[in-house]
Amino acid sequence: MPDRLLDRAAWPRREVYDFFSRIDDPFYMVTFQTDVTAVREYTKRNNLSFYYTMVYLCTAACNAVPAFRLAIRGGQVWELEARSPSFTDLHPGSEVFHIVTMPCAGTLAEFCHAAAEKSAAQTAFLDQQGESDALIYFSCLPWVELTALTNERDRDPDDSVPRIAWGRYTAQDGRLKLGLSLEVNHRLIDGVHIGQFAQALERRIAALGAEEV
Repeated sequence: MPDRLLDRAAWPRREVYDFFSRIDDPFYMVTFQTDVTAVREYTKRNNLSFYYTMVYLCTAACNAVPAFRLAIRGGQVWELEARSPSFTDLHPGSEVFHIVTMPCAGTLAEFCHAAAEKSAAQTAFLDQQGESDALIYFSCLPWVELTALTNERDRDPDDSVPRIAWGRYTAQDGRLKLGLSLEVNHRLIDGVHIGQFAQALERRIAALGAEEV
């Protein structure tokens, strides 16, 4: 299904959108813990990147929630067909990160292998040709346990790109827990949608044991 222009007059949350449209900084951040025990076991068993796997799962979870696929273009609200990941990465031995942008296509394993190949081959900091408003920006700080995170941005209230980040997972009561941070535009995404994303992600993590992601 191609991108679709919403009929704002018939949009149930039009008043909420209009309310937050009057605010200079309509963005907010939520950090919550998610159980990634099954992710770690799956990636270890299949020799896959934990990071790329989480990018794939979070992208799929975002695309499963219609509110996360909304974008503001020229004062109008569009529902995107899908969002693609744009994620930070490091070459081995480097302290200078680069940003990899690519479709979230194929199986989980196919995506992980394609991400590794694209990242290894990339020599520029950012491929501007891949930039659009149909992305999700991902960051990872695997050296620290993440409890909160803010993002740099231009002061553009129409910025509709979700930002997702996480840090180091930690052992808690025999499980592995990961602090997951989301920064979104309140003009488009409410707390209930954050909850829907979390549930969609949990379902995909639970399906890893059955390898049905």
